[in-house]
Amino acid sequence: MHLLPGEFTPTVVESMVRLGAWMPFTPGSVMIDHFIKVTVSESKVRRTTEGAGEAYVEVQTAEVERLKREMPESPEGPEVQQLSVDGAMVPLVKGRWAEVKTLAIGTVKWSTPVLQEAVKGQQEAHTGEISYFSRMADHESFGQQALVEIYRRGVEKAGVVCGVNDGAEWEQGFIDYHRPDAVRILDWGHSSEYIGKAGQAVYGAGTAETSEFVGKQLHELKTGDPDKVLAALRGLEGEVALRVEEGRREEVVKVVLGSLAYLEKRREQIRYAEFVAAGYPIGSGVVESANKLVVEARLKGSGMHWADEQVNPMLALRNVVCSDRWDEAWEEISEQLRQQARERKAALRAERQEKAGRAEEAVLEVVAAEPARQAPVAATAAKTQASPRAVEEPTTSGPRRPGKDHPWRHMPIGQPR
Repeated sequence: MHLLPGEFTPTVVESMVRLGAWMPFTPGSVMIDHFIKVTVSESKVRRTTEGAGEAYVEVQTAEVERLKREMPESPEGPEVQQLSVDGAMVPLVKGRWAEVKTLAIGTVKWSTPVLQEAVKGQQEAHTGEISYFSRMADHESFGQQALVEIYRRGVEKAGVVCGVNDGAEWEQGFIDYHRPDAVRILDWGHSSEYIGKAGQAVYGAGTAETSEFVGKQLHELKTGDPDKVLAALRGLEGEVALRVEEGRREEVVKVVLGSLAYLEKRREQIRYAEFVAAGYPIGSGVVESANKLVVEARLKGSGMHWADEQVNPMLALRNVVCSDRWDEAWEEISEQLRQQARERKAALRAERQEKAGRAEEAVLEVVAAEPARQAPVAATAAKTQASPRAVEEPTTSGPRRPGKDHPWRHMPIGQPR
């Protein structure tokens, strides 16, 4: 097992990151102390977890760039695949909120229902093997970044892709980008909601008339002709004058016509009888559950407020643990952490060499400038040597004998008697 940067063993580092992805950092540090008998602070768990998440974001971003540059052949996808996207809000620092977009991809299989007598014996779609990709990003950037998961799951080569989503335009744009030939299906829950709002506006919430109207239309929508349901909604406008007091009629008509317009615009996406018969899913529950499981369960806890730069690293780790892909992803994360450490060391070494080079250049500049500074001194010395001496100095040194006429020679002292 290769070592990771820092003072902890790879096992401790992995434990910190994996627990930090599942739970708040404080209980995570307690768990590590209890199970591994290693004391780590809450701040250390947080920094280690976020650092690993940043590393995985870098890994996935690099993979997207590679895919766009090399355009490799897509791996094989399943016979039928579901593609659903949706958004959820998360709390940021300073009281702000931001939308996190999530992609859920699953393999569609079939099972035979045993409890629904009306469709007993028919095949019912079931979506499994679900994986997730989440980012806090604008619509266009999210579509680009999600390419890494789109490629991994073989969306390009899947036989039939069912784009099951609500009516948001950006979601349809996402499907247009990745599989423009996908079967577009409006989430059954949204269709039901709009029919229910129209019925309640006219007949009243909780009344028997509302229950009868909504039940009949939903049954027709799921098993029959959607045009009959749209016609029934148009007919509600005439019911308003009979059942609604005059002061509320304009408001009720607005609700009815709004529901009708919403479903008419998506006429091709509400052919539920055809979709069910083909074994396609008609609900986007896989991504709505992902909003709660992947995003909100970890990033929307009590008292939590995230800095912008913390969100995507945490989402990257949440995608890994909730998609049950930890072992595969941790190898990539570990290698990226080691690569980051190597790059930091190389940068420090280059910085030291650059500083040493600048110091050497400074010394050479001083040495080069030294002869210029010594030139005036040398010139002065030469001039002094060339001028005549004012006083002739003796050329010999040591004691000298007095001359014959020196007074010392005429003194009686020392003369022979």
